[in-house]
Amino acid sequence: MAVYRIFPEKDTTIWNESSITGKYGNAGRDEILEIGGYPDPIDPAQGRTNRSLLKFNTGDIISTLNSKVTGQWSASLELKLANAGELPQSYTVEAYPISGSWINGTGKKDDAPYNTTGVSWKYRDAQSTQWSTLGGDYTTSITGSITKYLNDSNDLSIDVTNIVTNQTASYNDGILVKLEDTFENNTTASINLKYFSSDTNTIFPPYLEFKWDDSSYDSPLTPLDTDIATVTIKNHKEKYADSDSIKFRLSARPKYPTRTFTTSSIYLTEYKLPQQSYWGIKDEFSGEMIVDFSDYTKISADNISSYFTVYMNSLKPERFYRLLVKTTLSDSTIVIDNKNIFKVTRHG
Repeated sequence: MAVYRIFPEKDTTIWNESSITGKYGNAGRDEILEIGGYPDPIDPAQGRTNRSLLKFNTGDIISTLNSKVTGQWSASLELKLANAGELPQSYTVEAYPISGSWINGTGKKDDAPYNTTGVSWKYRDAQSTQWSTLGGDYTTSITGSITKYLNDSNDLSIDVTNIVTNQTASYNDGILVKLEDTFENNTTASINLKYFSSDTNTIFPPYLEFKWDDSSYDSPLTPLDTDIATVTIKNHKEKYADSDSIKFRLSARPKYPTRTFTTSSIYLTEYKLPQQSYWGIKDEFSGEMIVDFSDYTKISADNISSYFTVYMNSLKPERFYRLLVKTTLSDSTIVIDNKNIFKVTRHG
């Protein structure tokens, strides 16, 4: 299985709050993306709305689909929650393809005076070209959505496969994210969801995640069947460039192999991990799982060893990460941590 991520080339929040209606401020460099519906601070009888816009490089999307993805694939928009307030028992977040180019701008929400260098509720750019419809032009014929409940994590993972497919053709101006119409322009509660933007200083920027099955288990090697074993990564290094694509090779051997009559050392015989084995990546300093164990991180095996591939440009550069392996041996599910720590470096 494979996981590949693309980060936004631009993102911002637009809002229709009356205190700035005449100025249409810009938040293109804010660390937070917002969606919500709330009473106007000046006139509570008037409902107001926040929406977020994100744009991923169309060339990167096409290159991913043409040169990396194989077979059946899916794409999801991933946003990590920073803060939330006054959420209803359930609500739906919707995603639509934007049908109109827009300029990100250089402002932040709380700039004073308001920055007007880019997109806003009324304008697609610095107050010269208006949206056809206030709040952004988008098509409702191609959608993605997710319904959330109070006991859920409020992180977003929206299936946008159809949107991405169409972005390679006609609707390639980005993705608009909003609350369902019921809760926009709300006057009874200040529903507000804040997500980390691409300008965040945290490990949680938004991203477009592609998943597909590239796993193969056509291997003559004997499956490892004991938890008294040694599992290591053969070709681990301390640094990788953010342009690297690394096939990590695993050495898997029982500590006490069965003795056989052979001309070579039984301690050099390679085994393969069981088919239900997975890789994951943890941020070294925060301890957060950056790529969690899943069906999309299944470990493959060939006639040499077990292996998996990591695309380093799917990880934020200038950070340290740790490789982990999860498998089941002797009916026990274990996570193997050999302190395989590495840094992704930024190469121009």
